[in-house]
Amino acid sequence: MLNIILYFFIAVVAVQLFYYLIVFAKFSFARAQEIKPTNIPISVIVCAKNEEENVAKYIPLLAEQNYPDFEIVLIDDASSDTTLDIFEEFEKTYPNIKLVKVKNNEAFWGNKKYALTLGIKAAKKEYLLFTDADCYPASKDWITSMSAQFTKEETIVLGYGGYEKINNSFLNKIIRFETLLTALQYFSWAKTGKPYMGVGRNLAYKKEEFFNVNGFIDHIQIRSGDDDLFINQAANSENTSISFSPDSFTYSAPKTSYKDWFIQKRRHVATAKYYKAFDKIQLGLFFISQLLFLLLPIALLVFQFQWILVLSLIGFRYLVTWIVIGFASGKLKEKDVMYWYPIIEIILIFTQINVFITNIFSKPAHWK
Repeated sequence: MLNIILYFFIAVVAVQLFYYLIVFAKFSFARAQEIKPTNIPISVIVCAKNEEENVAKYIPLLAEQNYPDFEIVLIDDASSDTTLDIFEEFEKTYPNIKLVKVKNNEAFWGNKKYALTLGIKAAKKEYLLFTDADCYPASKDWITSMSAQFTKEETIVLGYGGYEKINNSFLNKIIRFETLLTALQYFSWAKTGKPYMGVGRNLAYKKEEFFNVNGFIDHIQIRSGDDDLFINQAANSENTSISFSPDSFTYSAPKTSYKDWFIQKRRHVATAKYYKAFDKIQLGLFFISQLLFLLLPIALLVFQFQWILVLSLIGFRYLVTWIVIGFASGKLKEKDVMYWYPIIEIILIFTQINVFITNIFSKPAHWK
């Protein structure tokens, strides 16, 4: 029996090494990107619902971008606070701001995809750059850096949406590590020619990509997924690029309580079940291999069965993963989370199990 467990453990380590050395290494060890401004016309699209404090702070940062030809499409999704009033003032202040007012529609009640569709149709430019109302760009060259990755063939650009650092907060390190690991996955799979998701906090595509798949129509009944489900459907090896220069990042305030973060994770996991079969399989295999890597050695070490081999495999796997994730954390400016890597990884694995179980018995809430 212990021999069988050992063989399974070796197989699990091999799977993990495949992910890190073959797939994830494509992003971790990629060369720094050279930014050559394209200056193509860009429509920056922001959809907001009851975000009065955030839009008051962050829309001016978008309006001050150092870019020659861009408009900002502000979508008010039937807000009940002063979001619309603030948007109307911005429209008067900045000549390149266009306001789209969305009224509640009985057929699409509370559906962000409906509001985004109206904003996309209203956009004058062919290239669209998306961020959320609670996000802000890392620099005034955000549009320049993201749009620089567009080519004639590559009309979808996946960006990095990070979270602010909060000193002396372990939860903040967990959140930022998970965000780093998620980005490592979707950037790496995009570089292998298998893009499967992007984040609405920082995402760009040509308008024709939206209409090529009839917008969000195939998953309009699913409240979430205006970013990852759209990319899962529209992106392929020929039309997708990534942007990871520091100027191209966006940031937002992270959750400050475990409960709020857990609710957010439930939404993300619930959406992933609608991905294409290959993407669900590779994500599932990665998670299962992580879990078994933690559990299988316990029985072997308790009985001291081939303990030198087992410890060697554990050590080698951690060395490889620490290096690969470490290089990725340097690219994405998240190096400090690596000091807690093994502990955070264990917490995330068991949090994921908790999310799966909770989602079986209740549906997560979505757009406000």
